[in-house]
Amino acid sequence: MYATGLLAAMGATYFGTYAVPDPSFPVLLIRAGAEGGAVGGLADWFAITALFRRPLGLPIPHTAIVPRSKERIGNAVALFIEENFLTREVVLRRLRDAQLGHRIVDWLATPERAPQIAASITRSLPQLLRALDNPELHDFVRRALGEQMERVDIAPVLGRLLNALTTSGEADRLFDTATDAALSWLEQHREDIYRIVGERSRWWIPKAIDKRIAQAIVDGVSELLSHLHQPDSDVRRQFRNAITQLVDELLHSPERRTQVDAAKRRLLSHPDVQNWIGSLWRNALAAALHDLEQPSPKTQATIENLLHATARAIQADPRALAQIEAGIEKIALTLVVRRAEIGAVVADVVRGWDERSMSERLELTIGSDLQYIRMSGTLVGASVGALLFA
Repeated sequence: MYATGLLAAMGATYFGTYAVPDPSFPVLLIRAGAEGGAVGGLADWFAITALFRRPLGLPIPHTAIVPRSKERIGNAVALFIEENFLTREVVLRRLRDAQLGHRIVDWLATPERAPQIAASITRSLPQLLRALDNPELHDFVRRALGEQMERVDIAPVLGRLLNALTTSGEADRLFDTATDAALSWLEQHREDIYRIVGERSRWWIPKAIDKRIAQAIVDGVSELLSHLHQPDSDVRRQFRNAITQLVDELLHSPERRTQVDAAKRRLLSHPDVQNWIGSLWRNALAAALHDLEQPSPKTQATIENLLHATARAIQADPRALAQIEAGIEKIALTLVVRRAEIGAVVADVVRGWDERSMSERLELTIGSDLQYIRMSGTLVGASVGALLFA
């Protein structure tokens, strides 16, 4: 706008000098300067316009350079990015100077950051969970869980679990608790057992005999439980030996594994178990949504605490920070490996631009500088014209 105004002023000044009837040297000097300025301004206008379009729409050769060179410009920009921004040395130097891992952890460790992130995640979770609540996904989860359970070789798992319980002494404590509970139950329900035995006995057997039989049964079971409760009793040692043998069979016996696997398959194929597996996903979603609908969701507090704990733990562990930095570098270096593909994307984007819109974008980006170039050309032309005349 200003450049065009200055060019118009030069033209007006040039023609205005002809209105002077007997021009003196200063008037002629001004005329020469205005003439040179107009020539310089027009030349720069033509040169700049020729970059982006055909001046005055005329099919002059070597004009509209930018639109016609769109593909070449795209390739040049892509090559420039590949060779100057995506080299291994440049990427590593910038990353190590930036210390992104330290910055991210420090940012996460600020007191107000974890609540903000946790609140943001919590706000987005209900919509995500509702999207996951559909029959097709429920059926998929049920089938996937069932298939995973069927693939699990359960016998070794049970064997290792029993072995851990027995070697840690936890099995003895659990067994003592169970025998104590059984003995207590027997004593509390002794009269009920006598009554049940009497009710189911033959009519011709005397009641006294029924009671003595019932007493013998209860006393025998109670005595067995008492022996089992004693750590050094023969019965307890036999029980331990049986558990040890079972652990060995679960870990090493193909026959026992086959039996356990068959039992597992029968259990998993039961309709009640299938329904229970299918309800796991639905119940988990319902529980999560119910919590998220509360004024102070436990989920948000859990996420917040997890973020705090993670940030503090990483800050206190230089090795963890180094691993994060190394991970960021590794991810960034994948860009270096694929820099040719990134360059191709840049070239494709530029190639896909409309010629007119591309010219307009570039012209708008550097428009003010182009105005100053035209103004400078006008002023330089005026100065040269005046000097030559003088």
